[in-house]
Amino acid sequence: MTRKLLLKRSLAAIVSTALVGTPATGFAQTAKSKRPHPARTNAPARTNVGVANLPPGTQRPSGEILLSTGQGELITLPATVANVWTSNPSVADIYVNNPRQIHLFGKEFGEATVFATSASGAVVFSTNVRVAQNITSIDRMVKVAMPDADVQVTTVGQIAVLNGTVKSPQDSEQAQRLVTGLLNPGVNVNDPNAQVKIAVINRLRTATPLQVQLQVKFAEVSRSFVKNIGVNFSTKDSTGGFQFGLAQGRSPGSFSAADLAKYPTATMTQNGVTITGAYDPSTGRFVNPRASGLADITRGSDNATMGLAGKLFGLDVLSAIDLGETIGQVTTLANPNLTALSGETANFLAGGEIPIPVAQGLGTTTVEYKQYGISLAFTPTVLADGRISLRVRPEVSQLTSAGAVQLNGVTIPALSTRRSETTVELGSGESMVVGGLLQNSQNNSITKTPGLGDVPILGALFRSNAFQRQETELVIVITPYLVKPVNANQIVLPTDGYKAPNDFDRVFMGALSSRDKNGERPKPSMAPADGQPSVGAYSPAPAGQATAPAQMAPAPQPNRKQKKGGSAAPGFGF
Repeated sequence: MTRKLLLKRSLAAIVSTALVGTPATGFAQTAKSKRPHPARTNAPARTNVGVANLPPGTQRPSGEILLSTGQGELITLPATVANVWTSNPSVADIYVNNPRQIHLFGKEFGEATVFATSASGAVVFSTNVRVAQNITSIDRMVKVAMPDADVQVTTVGQIAVLNGTVKSPQDSEQAQRLVTGLLNPGVNVNDPNAQVKIAVINRLRTATPLQVQLQVKFAEVSRSFVKNIGVNFSTKDSTGGFQFGLAQGRSPGSFSAADLAKYPTATMTQNGVTITGAYDPSTGRFVNPRASGLADITRGSDNATMGLAGKLFGLDVLSAIDLGETIGQVTTLANPNLTALSGETANFLAGGEIPIPVAQGLGTTTVEYKQYGISLAFTPTVLADGRISLRVRPEVSQLTSAGAVQLNGVTIPALSTRRSETTVELGSGESMVVGGLLQNSQNNSITKTPGLGDVPILGALFRSNAFQRQETELVIVITPYLVKPVNANQIVLPTDGYKAPNDFDRVFMGALSSRDKNGERPKPSMAPADGQPSVGAYSPAPAGQATAPAQMAPAPQPNRKQKKGGSAAPGFGF
């Protein structure tokens, strides 16, 4: 009721005369109205309020006041005024409290000009008044609905302009629909043909998309242990050709006839008899090819047996105790790295392709190719809080003869594959084991001669024992990083510092190159820890602020020195 009374009294005081002011003599101080306005009876009778159409160029307002509909401001003047008028009372209404104070009220959307002059005609106060929607409440609603967006709403008459930065085009469209609905209650914002009272111009910018580098480590250790225990015994009579053997272990070797070609040929005549044949200079005698002691013994291919060869009762004897052990260890470490934009899929392969013939109809054969090696495929998505959602599929495969098949006379090797496919959520620089394998297998077998192999103690000569154990450990670790492009001078290539050796280094020092041992791989720049996007567009300077010409920062020199034992950058290293 108080507000309506004040408006009625202020409108009743408007007169039709207009006064042309002189140049302004001072500036007013404004403050928000915090208490009910006093009654109109407190104003001096000599103060006149009117509406005037100013001639162009006579006097320009020296300031600007932004009001929301239904809000007002109390203005304290630097001097006493006698006349106060407004150019558009339907937009901004005026109430004079006393000769040193006036009240401005925002009524409707639009603009108005307010002048206050003294009794002598000097301009004491002048300003433009712009009345718009309650921007404070709109900004608050946008902040609540989109806490991760930086959106500023500015209204000019019947137009609202959105400025700021959002993380995606979807956020930009959502902000436009939200502000349109707040400024135009009851309007279907999803209808492109809907009639709105206040149009919204979308000037929001999308932040530069974040890039994710994924580091994957394959660490595998495979250990094998094979143990064999057996006995081998064989004899040969070189004269009669009689052979006997007992083998329960790996073969220690074999007998063969003496090779006379390795002896020189000699001719000797004695007592009228001439003899020509193979001659052994070490004994000074001719070689008798039928002598049992001249049998050649060929050692077995497996050197893990303890054997004995000699002559016993006119027989060539070859015996061995098989106590062989085989220990093997294979270590595999693969460290692929790949970078992709948020929301995009990236693929990486370091390996090759093997041709596989495929039989078709009518006797034809086609060739298909199967990839093998180190491969990586992942799709990163940077979430609002800077965390990274990853769908990752790392794989390591290699050719193996185990499981190979024969097709049309062609041997097709098999593939030994270690693969993991999963979806995880991590922070930048955090690691997680997404796959692993711990396998321990044992195989124990006994081969024996029926009956004889069951005899206590002596039965060990007629049986063989084989023991095999296989252990495999595999771990797959992934680590994502938020990264940015770096200066070209910061990138160090593996070929940097390489120099061909001279003759002295190659011949006397055994050097293959003169590479700089302190060289290091490139280090990616890390994004801010909070994961906020970086804007790649130009941002205009605030009004009235001078801007300096843009200058290109000098490129930093590459740092090629690295402390001994220091870890390399994430995703890179020797």
